Amino acid sequence: MSPISEQIRLRVREKAKNQCGYCRSLQKYVLGILEIEHIIPKAAGGSDNEENLWLACRLCNSYKGTQTKAKDPATNQDVQLFNPRRQKWTQHFVWTNDSTHIAGLTACGRATVLALQLNNPYAVAVRQAWVSAGWHPPTEDVEDSSA
Repeated sequence: MSPISEQIRLRVREKAKNQCGYCRSLQKYVLGILEIEHIIPKAAGGSDNEENLWLACRLCNSYKGTQTKAKDPATNQDVQLFNPRRQKWTQHFVWTNDSTHIAGLTACGRATVLALQLNNPYAVAVRQAWVSAGWHPPTEDVEDSSA
């Protein structure tokens, strides 16, 4: 399969508004380039089609790995992970603890928070600094207009 074209990369970055689809970290505050991630990993049958691509920070992308499902801690049921291209972040997550932690509002949200370790100590420490600087939380919700 051919590599993802620069045009597709730019369109994905624009649609995602230069923001991680999971933890919502903004590119302008993240050390390192936000990565083009496969919502359905190639190892799980996903493709390089634009509809399967979104932005993720390195931490979220590395914790996600090849996962597509995870257990909801409230029901112990396997559920699909959050799809930032098709689902609205604010319907599945909320900021807590002075905007330093992400809480899941739905089974999908709760499972994603745990599977992607959205409240890992590094992310929380950085969010605390961003809150202090007035840079966080992001106020604009991102969703694909084609969804």
